[in-house]
Amino acid sequence: MGIRAQQKEKTRRSLIDAAFRQLSAQQSFSSLSLREVAREAGIAPTSFYRHFDDMNELGLTMVDEGGLLLRQLMRQARQRIATKGSVIRTSVETFMEFIENSPNVFRLLLRERSGTSYEFRAAVAREIQHFAAELTEYLVLNGLAREIAAPQAEASVTLVFSSGAEAMDLDKNERDELAERLIIQLRMIAKGAASYRIARKHQQRDGVD
Repeated sequence: MGIRAQQKEKTRRSLIDAAFRQLSAQQSFSSLSLREVAREAGIAPTSFYRHFDDMNELGLTMVDEGGLLLRQLMRQARQRIATKGSVIRTSVETFMEFIENSPNVFRLLLRERSGTSYEFRAAVAREIQHFAAELTEYLVLNGLAREIAAPQAEASVTLVFSSGAEAMDLDKNERDELAERLIIQLRMIAKGAASYRIARKHQQRDGVD
């Protein structure tokens, strides 16, 4: 990559980081202005258009990055589990660390999931689907039938995101308590899936649908 291309990529990165920094409990992406983001990034507002067509494109890029970051962290968690540890506990702890270390990233995913823009809602839905799909593949690789793994993954991801929304407003002790409740709830889902699998086998054996 040439020097000019490197500089362009650096400025693009600065705009993304600047927009993430400006998000807060009081400020959503929809309330950000192009001028504010450009000023935070240290560039002229007119230079913004060399990198993004408009604020919508910037926001969608941020959604993609946020979803990818979360999936990468969960992949790393599963790699740690491969050597030692509980899949559910390690995953929950990793997720809570993500919320603590990157609160504005999760705020973006959370708010735009139910925001007024269909384009943004669809983008967040895709990221959640990717998240569930990767968990499904993990469960299948560990011996669970796909027809059981998929709904278990979907239920788990829905619960985790809901708990994440609650965790945003909690202090450290309250968040730890929430994490422990979430671990118990996810274990219940897993045990329910295992029980359902056994029941299905009995039904199939007995010729009952």
